[in-house]
Amino acid sequence: MAKKAKRQNIIYHIATFILGIIMIYPLLWMISSSFKENADIFTTMGTLIPPKFTVENYIEGWKGFGNVSFATFFKNSFIVAGIGTIGTVISSAIVAYGFARIPFKGKDLWFTAMMITLMLPFQVQIIPQYIMFNTLNWINTFYPLIVPKFFGSAFFIFLIIQFIRGLPLELDESAEIDGAGRIGIFWWIILPLIKPALITASLFSFYWTWDDFLGPLLYLNQATLYTVSLALKNFADPTTITNWGAVFAMSVLSLMPVLLIFIFFQKYLTEGIATTGMKG
Repeated sequence: MAKKAKRQNIIYHIATFILGIIMIYPLLWMISSSFKENADIFTTMGTLIPPKFTVENYIEGWKGFGNVSFATFFKNSFIVAGIGTIGTVISSAIVAYGFARIPFKGKDLWFTAMMITLMLPFQVQIIPQYIMFNTLNWINTFYPLIVPKFFGSAFFIFLIIQFIRGLPLELDESAEIDGAGRIGIFWWIILPLIKPALITASLFSFYWTWDDFLGPLLYLNQATLYTVSLALKNFADPTTITNWGAVFAMSVLSLMPVLLIFIFFQKYLTEGIATTGMKG
């Protein structure tokens, strides 16, 4: 039995390793191609080792296009993703606290209405939102990408609600005895205890906003306002000769912020996902 278990364990790890290589190979190929000369990218697709190592792609790619460097595109992405994430997490936490802890008339109805919004695809909302933002003269600004974030996200509200429900009600009652009101309980009791859920929501919100392409495509038409995702699309122009080495180089750099954030906060991400949905 011991030999059989050991053999199964070896097979399992070998299969996992092979599947892992298959999944990560496109990423490795992109990183490798970013250090290849343009002439070698598609002629040496079968190897990850550049025939001639070069960093020229990063230098050329960083220059951007239209006299706008990728430093501007990265700055725009950090503005949209950073402020948007702050707005999403703060507003979602406040709404989640209300649903989880405060009794009010029609709470079930409003909660159901909120959950129904999760079933609405973004494509259904495009036209009415565009008309509204155009009326407000917000087109070609960051406002359509940032302001809606300050009104909460149904997904993150639900996630945080489940986390708050896992906290004992006795904590609230003890705080009330000490004279704390709703705001005090939320600020001093609830927020510190739901930190893993807040970090999880922050990570997902940042990822999704950073990778968002359709939103910037709809509302931004000036190169100086482009985010990284939109800039990469315009960098690869099918009507001209595309510098694929530079495209891959900037694609690699665009992955670095989310990769670093995941590495530094993966502990909280795992904890937040593992404990969300558990009720006390």
